[in-house]
Amino acid sequence: MKIVCLDSATLGGADLSKFSEFGDFVSYELTPKDKVIERLKNADVAMVNKVILDENVLKNTNLKLILETATGLNNIDIEYAKKQGIIVKNVAAYSTKSVVQHSFALIFAFLNQTIFYNDWVKKGKWCESEIFTDFTQMLSDLSGKKHGIIGLGTIGKEVARISSAFGARVCYYSTSGANHNAEYEKLELNELLKTCDIISIHAPLNEKTHNLISYKELKMLKNEAILINVGRGGIINEADLARAMDEGNFRVGLDVLENEPMLKNHPLLSVKDKNRLLITPHIAWASKESLATLIQKLYENLKEWVENGK
Repeated sequence: MKIVCLDSATLGGADLSKFSEFGDFVSYELTPKDKVIERLKNADVAMVNKVILDENVLKNTNLKLILETATGLNNIDIEYAKKQGIIVKNVAAYSTKSVVQHSFALIFAFLNQTIFYNDWVKKGKWCESEIFTDFTQMLSDLSGKKHGIIGLGTIGKEVARISSAFGARVCYYSTSGANHNAEYEKLELNELLKTCDIISIHAPLNEKTHNLISYKELKMLKNEAILINVGRGGIINEADLARAMDEGNFRVGLDVLENEPMLKNHPLLSVKDKNRLLITPHIAWASKESLATLIQKLYENLKEWVENGK
């Protein structure tokens, strides 16, 4: 059996040697589009994260199994794979704790003025102070804040639980319309955006969520509201976000963008008040513990297929 990993660079340098137990294992750090079919020649199993396996690729290879090294499957033509009898296995819920933790890292960075005061101290301002503390920027408690969650799935529920433990009042908007959770108040999107102090997005990208939040919705946000997106890029219209940030006074923490890596001359790079914007490069999922869990689950997925054909 031949197993080919097409983009191991997206796995943080993880040790993939255990996959050699199942046969001839070949790994490439990255694979350009014009090399995909060539590298999958004679392969039985493809291991991919972001590489596109569309109908043309699947038609010109003889794959029996695709191991998606993530949860989302939007890089694979699932319908064509199914027609051809190619099994597709993803990895779900491997990074919940990591994403939840990063969500609160972004929230608390704003509430606790962490970035401002780290910079303030390192510039020597504390050395110049006449008193032991400083009130240039005021900190704010999560307790008592209204926290609106967009997408109350596995991650959204854990964020809700922890936010509640801090004393926040949690409400949610169901992007599918099918989620009815009696534990928290369910709101329509506009009401959530208008009334919440903190809004965090934990939803998938699909036809219902693409451009869910554009200029009209952004103008509804409260003064000093905090908007967090650790779900998927494309849920917030980024050009509209840059415009609304320059016109308003809300704060934004992003870990995902519609195009990744970030495009040069992206409108968010030109936002006037950069202290109200935090962007991290899609790292919320990538704790060392989550990566270890991911590799183990990939191994188990392959082992199950080898032993049981499913």
